[in-house]
Amino acid sequence: MEGRVAEGLRGALGPFGFEVHAFKVGWYNAILQPTFHLPYPDDTLAFVVLSTPSMFDKALKPFVKKERLKIIRDPVDQCVSHHLSRVKEKFPDQKVDVIFDYEILPSRKPKFLAQTAAHVAGAAYYYQRKDVKLDPWGKKKIYGVCIHPKYGGWFAIRGLLLFPDIQVPFLEQSAPVDCVSTEEKRIELLEQFNFHWQNGRYRDIIEVKERYSEEQKAYFATPPAERFRLLGLTQ
Repeated sequence: MEGRVAEGLRGALGPFGFEVHAFKVGWYNAILQPTFHLPYPDDTLAFVVLSTPSMFDKALKPFVKKERLKIIRDPVDQCVSHHLSRVKEKFPDQKVDVIFDYEILPSRKPKFLAQTAAHVAGAAYYYQRKDVKLDPWGKKKIYGVCIHPKYGGWFAIRGLLLFPDIQVPFLEQSAPVDCVSTEEKRIELLEQFNFHWQNGRYRDIIEVKERYSEEQKAYFATPPAERFRLLGLTQ
């Protein structure tokens, strides 16, 4: 069952520059505090959805062109929402729940922890302070970051697709690729991400197969309120 669903999702989302990776809700819940648990049985089938560098040209630009008059909030969020909601039509006999990366609970906590989901699904390795043996940061707060084996830091985690009626007790977990394997590189990664993230150098911590185009970099470097202008939209 998982294979059929995964194939359907890849067929629906792959051509638009998205990647999907399956996981069981129980793998995610097992490593988090109860306040962050997803409210489904452990064997429930879920997928984490990533956008790759090609999403900008394959999904965002055509979406903006077609829907220009209907875009009222962040164009990327709306574009992702459009594509993930259309997935439901692909599975008319299935209940599909969608959680987007920007959704928050009334407590202001995110509805799901994106980087943890990407890690348990084997999509991207979530490098954290605990992955460094002798850490140099003392009392500083150090945030972790996911690195994709193919795109480095040039990707984004966009949402979860959950199939409440599909239980997959025998799904096997694949570990994410540990592509930043030396202590020095991990320190450099966390250092760059925490203290110099604006220059984006952490994204190239490994040899990447593809990165954002100059146009896409400029878009994401622009404050959200001014992005409409870049896409030729007026607010």
